[in-house]
Amino acid sequence: MNEEKKIAGIYIRVSTEDQAREGFSLPEQEKRLRAMCEYKNYEVYKIYKDAGISAKTGNHRPAFEELLEDIKAKKCNTIVVLKLDRLTRSVYDMEHIMKFLDDNNAYLDCANDDINTTNANGKMVARLLTTVSQNEIERTSERTKIGLAGAIASGHIPHKSPLGYKREGKILVPDLSTKDIIVRIFNLYYEGNSYQTIANIFKKEEVLGRTNWYDSTIQKILENEIYKGDFVHGKRTKNPTYYKDVVEPLVSKELWEECQVQKKKNSRSYKRTLEYLFLQKLRCPKCNRILGGKATTKKNGNSYYYYYCNDCKLTIKETDIESEIEHFINDIYEYDSVVNQILLPMIKTKIENPKEEIQKEISNQNQKLDRIKKAYVNGIFKLEEYDEERKIVETTITELENRLNECEVLQFTPEDILIKRDIDYINQVLYPEEYKERNFSWEELTREEKANLVMNYIDEIKLYETSNHECKVEEIFFRESIAKPCNELYDAGYIDKKDYALMGNVVTKLRFSEYLPFDKVSQHIFRLREFYNVGYFEATYYYNDKVMFFNGYEERRIVRIFPLEDYRKMDKLEQLKLGVIYVKDGDKSILENEEEVFEYIPPVVNSTEYELDEETRKKREQIEKEWNEIKSKLDDKK
Repeated sequence: MNEEKKIAGIYIRVSTEDQAREGFSLPEQEKRLRAMCEYKNYEVYKIYKDAGISAKTGNHRPAFEELLEDIKAKKCNTIVVLKLDRLTRSVYDMEHIMKFLDDNNAYLDCANDDINTTNANGKMVARLLTTVSQNEIERTSERTKIGLAGAIASGHIPHKSPLGYKREGKILVPDLSTKDIIVRIFNLYYEGNSYQTIANIFKKEEVLGRTNWYDSTIQKILENEIYKGDFVHGKRTKNPTYYKDVVEPLVSKELWEECQVQKKKNSRSYKRTLEYLFLQKLRCPKCNRILGGKATTKKNGNSYYYYYCNDCKLTIKETDIESEIEHFINDIYEYDSVVNQILLPMIKTKIENPKEEIQKEISNQNQKLDRIKKAYVNGIFKLEEYDEERKIVETTITELENRLNECEVLQFTPEDILIKRDIDYINQVLYPEEYKERNFSWEELTREEKANLVMNYIDEIKLYETSNHECKVEEIFFRESIAKPCNELYDAGYIDKKDYALMGNVVTKLRFSEYLPFDKVSQHIFRLREFYNVGYFEATYYYNDKVMFFNGYEERRIVRIFPLEDYRKMDKLEQLKLGVIYVKDGDKSILENEEEVFEYIPPVVNSTEYELDEETRKKREQIEKEWNEIKSKLDDKK
C-alpha cells in the first residue's frame, strides 16, 4: 500500500435522469464521501460539482476538468467518487483517466465499488466495472433505438410538427388548413421560381398572416423528406437513419426529387420552360431508372426532344411517344374539361367529403384563438405578439370558411357527369365548328399546356425494348387520385369509356358505359330530350363470336351504348341486349337559344312535383312506352 498522504478531490455529479433517483443527489453524495474521507484519514482539498451533466463521451464537465487541472498542479492527488459511473461509463475514457493518474502519480477511490487504484488489482477491477457499465449503456441504447424505430414507422415522428402537418394523438397527419401551402411551394419551385421569389410572393400575399417569410424558410421546406412521406432521424449525425413511407405525403416523391435536382442549378436565375412533355414519366425498360431529357435545335429553329438512359444507351423520340398515345390523348384533353368542371369538384364534395373535416378544423382554430386571447389577458403575450398570433389564426379561419362555402355551393351528382359527357359529345356531332371554337384539341395546345396535362393525369408511361433495340410504349398508368374515382364511377354506370367496334365493314370507336337501373336510364334520356331529339334502339352482343349486331345504324351517330341487364350478376352469358342512345347528323337542339347547350345541363324533372306541359308530357309518355316494351322483351326471355 502506498503510504503517501492522500489529498482528496471529491467529485460529485448528477445527470438529468439521475435527479429523482434515491442516493444520487449532490448533497447525499457529498455527505457520504466526506464520511469516507474522514474514515480513511484523507485530507479533503475541495468539492467538485457537475450538475445535470451525463458521463457520455464528449460531454463538457467543467468541475471534472478543474479537478484534473488541480491534480496536475499537485493541489490534490486522489479522486474520490461515490461510484465509478459518476466518473465515466466509457472504456475509452477510463483508459485515458487511468493513464492520466499514472502520469501524475495520482489515485482513484470509489466508495460503493470498492475500487482503489493504488495497486494493480484495483486498476483491473476499475477497468472491468467500466466495461460492464458501458455494456449496459449500449444495450439500453439499442433498446431505445428499436422502440424509436417502431414508433417512427407507425407515424410517430419525434420532432415538432412541420408546417403542413398536425398531430392526431401521437401520429403526424396532414393539416387541412396548411397543407396546400406546402404543395404550392413545391409547385412554384418546380416551375423555376427561386427561394427568394417564393418568399417574396408569400410576404406580399401575407400567407398565414405573416410577412416574415425568408428564402431559408422555403429552402428548409423543400429539403425536408417528410413532405414526400419519409423521415430522416439523426440527420446531423454521422450515421443518420432513413425511414421510408412513414407518414402521408403532401407531394409525390418524383416532384420532391425533381426539386432536389433543380437545386444544383442557379435557382435565382433559372426558369423552367416545361419543354419536356413527359418529364419524370418514363423509365428505362432495362434498369428501371427515370429517363433524362435532351433537346436539339436545328438551323430552321425547330427543336426535337428525346428521352434517354445513359447506362443502357436507349433513347426514344418524344414524337414517337405522342404518336403511340394519340388514340387517347385527345380523349384525355376532352376529359380534362369535364374533370375540372364536374368530376374534381364532385370528388372533393362527394367522395373525399372534406366538409366535416373543415368544420372540425374551424372549431380547432376558434379554440386556438380563444387560448391566445386568454394568454394575452393573463399577461403571457405582449400586445404586439398577441396581434401577430391572432392575425395568423384569423387568416386561417377565413381560408377554411371560404373552402367550406365552396363545398356548400357545389352540388354535383354522378348523374350530372353522365349528362355532361353526353352533351359534350352531341355538341361535337351537331355543332362541330362551334365546339371547336370553344374547345382546343391536343395539337392546338402549347407545350406548357401539354406538359401540364400529362403531369396532372399520367403517373408513368411504361416502355419496352423491341428486338431492334427500340423503345416503344407498352402501358400508361394514370394518377390514382383520378383513376380510382373514375373507375368507381364507370363501374357504377356513371361514366363512359371508348372501345373499338365493327359497324358494317368499318371499325370505329364507340362510347360504352356500364349497367344502370331502368329508372336512372329513363331519367337520363328524358333530361337529354330537354335539349335534343335523341333516340335509342336495341343492339345485341354475342359473346361466343364477340360480335355486336346493329340494325339500321346508317345516319345515326351513336352517343352511348349500355347494357340493359346487369350481366355481372348473370350466371351464363351467350348474348346481351344493349341500349343505344343516338342522334341524327342533321338534327339541331330543340332549345330556342342554341348557345345554352354549351353552357348548361338540363335539370332533373320530377313529374310529381308540378304539372307538365303537353309537349313534355308526350315526350315522357313516349319514353316510358318504348322502355316498357324493352323491359317486357327482357322479362319474356328470362
